[in-house]
Amino acid sequence: MKKNLTLLLYLVVSTCTFAQDVVKPSSIGFSFALTDFETPAQIYATSLKDVIKSGDFAKITKRMNTAFTIQYLKGITSNIDFAATYTGSFLTNPPAVYTESNVKYFQSIDAAVNVKLLKETAVVNPYISAGISGYNFDNKWGIKVPLGLGLQFRPTEDVSVLLQGLYKSTVQDNGYYHIVYSLGVAVPIVKPKEPKIAAPPPPPPPPPVVPVVVAPKPVDTDGDGITDNVDKCPSVAGLAKYNGCPIPDTDGDGVNDETDKCPTVAGFARYGGCPIPDTDGDGVNDEMDKCPTVAGLARYGGCPIPDTDGDGVNDEMDKCPNDAGPADNAGCPKLEQYNFNAKNVQFVTGSSMLTAAAKKELDKAVTILKDHSELRIAIEGYTDNTGTTALNQKLSQKRADAVKAYLTGNGISADRLTSTGFGVANPVADNKTAAGRAQNRRVEFKRAE
Repeated sequence: MKKNLTLLLYLVVSTCTFAQDVVKPSSIGFSFALTDFETPAQIYATSLKDVIKSGDFAKITKRMNTAFTIQYLKGITSNIDFAATYTGSFLTNPPAVYTESNVKYFQSIDAAVNVKLLKETAVVNPYISAGISGYNFDNKWGIKVPLGLGLQFRPTEDVSVLLQGLYKSTVQDNGYYHIVYSLGVAVPIVKPKEPKIAAPPPPPPPPPVVPVVVAPKPVDTDGDGITDNVDKCPSVAGLAKYNGCPIPDTDGDGVNDETDKCPTVAGFARYGGCPIPDTDGDGVNDEMDKCPTVAGLARYGGCPIPDTDGDGVNDEMDKCPNDAGPADNAGCPKLEQYNFNAKNVQFVTGSSMLTAAAKKELDKAVTILKDHSELRIAIEGYTDNTGTTALNQKLSQKRADAVKAYLTGNGISADRLTSTGFGVANPVADNKTAAGRAQNRRVEFKRAE
């Protein structure tokens, strides 16, 4: 079976495109094919690597057999087709495993599904084929399992060109395998029904006949010198340049357009007809903005988000808003800011036992954590690359757990601490040197989420 999978890799081909959701209609296909009994036998006897190295593949003209196929195809879904195939092969080069010298013809009947990677209407569509096959030679029948790859081309809507390679293995692992290469075309048996075309709408009715009315003599109702027949505001005196209407106020703010500096936006007379300005562009107008020249937020009266502890991390992002800390620690202080040195946390070689110096340094951490109850610490253990990865992982976890146990044993709540071992990951120095390995055997203290 291992050799079968190796041969399958020999047949893999893929491509990519997109298409509509259409199911293949019932179709019939005809293909020219070549059957290869020799290459699978060589691979079964040796290995695919040896066959590739020696180049001992079956030659098309000398050691393969011509064949033909007749195939029925029907789409189950847009991506899956059913295929029933008859294959007949003229054994001009019979395989060595057939001892009968008079065997001149090989035939098989397959039932398979073709799983396409793309929709049916894709122009180029790779697919995987698998199923079951009954075969006959010299009036003897048997069962094989065909598995392979193919490529469907659609040069037109009604024609599919199929290029396929199938590896057929027998149910018994006896080496009586063969490969079928085929190239052919498939066409629908019945063309799909054409969609009905809706009848065109009836023509619109003719327009009504409008009687000709003689216009009365023009009058000027509002006395503005513009007769009513051209006056857009015949009952209100206006100006000719506005077609007899008063000076307009487009935005309706009480400031006419000739004096309005913002004629299409309602505003106030004290701002020349414009809205109250927003100098810093933060959406809070200057009359309401406590910081009119610095962009801010409405919930802070137009001022920026405050930074209570002045550490450069604003209070909304600062996990410790009352204690200064760096941005890479979410605004919380690091233990190192309180005269704590993680490099002094060492262990007895090859174990998770803390040294006396390590316990002394951890006592500082206990004091810091008690003084700053808001701090939550992630303890991360690391090792150098000496030993196996599995052992280093376990050792780093034990060391991180040992530090946590020491801190909880000295009054620090366990829910403020996490401990994780990372083994040889994330080295801070070169593991090729003793000094570098010493730096990589470490415990780091970070803010826990």
